[in-house]
Amino acid sequence: MVGSEPISNADKASASLFANNLLLRVISAAVLAPLALVVAYIGGFPFALFWGIAALVVLWEWMTLVVGPNYRLLVLSCAAAIAVADFLAWFGRPLTAVFMVGLGALAGAIFAPAERRLWVITGTGYAGGMVLAPVFLRADARFGFAVVLLLFAIVWTTDVLGYFAGRAFGGPKLWPAVSPKKTWSGAIAGTVGAVVVALLVAAQFGSFNRIAIITVALLLSVVAQAGDLFESWVKRQFDAKDSSHIIPGHGGVMDRLDGFWAAAVAGCVVGLLRGGFDEPARGVLNW
Repeated sequence: MVGSEPISNADKASASLFANNLLLRVISAAVLAPLALVVAYIGGFPFALFWGIAALVVLWEWMTLVVGPNYRLLVLSCAAAIAVADFLAWFGRPLTAVFMVGLGALAGAIFAPAERRLWVITGTGYAGGMVLAPVFLRADARFGFAVVLLLFAIVWTTDVLGYFAGRAFGGPKLWPAVSPKKTWSGAIAGTVGAVVVALLVAAQFGSFNRIAIITVALLLSVVAQAGDLFESWVKRQFDAKDSSHIIPGHGGVMDRLDGFWAAAVAGCVVGLLRGGFDEPARGVLNW
């Protein structure tokens, strides 16, 4: 009896912490998700501006993590390249935009400490992918909004179902050395749910090949989870729990968009391979 009370108190504290964190996550999502949907529907410059700001914050978080807060010239040079690349992508110059991200990575490497140059180059590419992939896809006038909405549906469903199914069912961990809370049960539930939701979303925009939609949803859900694990691995290399504390309940923007970044880049690659720069979103949907 003497030993049971501390355990009870610990359980209560853990439950209270979970409830508070969940409430913060719900409030943050209730604000950010509608904003993301609205700018996706509008498209054009507001969409490019929204993702440009997100990419710049992610760049700042990454660079603060890997080189610290004192390398301002490094961050500014990379940020300028990302901003110009965003403008070029919106203006319809995709190849020049990609080239500009490469120049930003080169500039960052020049100002970076020798032992962190590869991290700086990777971070610049990471932030560049954060803005260019969704902007390239949304630029497709016919299918752009549908594909961005499909990306949101897949990533959000994977994240939410994975979170709750993992807590409900538990079981073997997905990669305990990197992310001790993620389980195989959550990963599988998130992927299955993402496929179902992707089929429902795609059906609202036309009659597409269901096998193709299932394949795309499976791919993007798995890649989104890999992106989440990759970001967790990066943070562990620098003994960080969160990339920053900008978003209550979520940590940083990089913490919130790690899965979307990976899915958007993968979706963009598929779209470019099948539809080119003229119709990348068609390449994702119309098989």
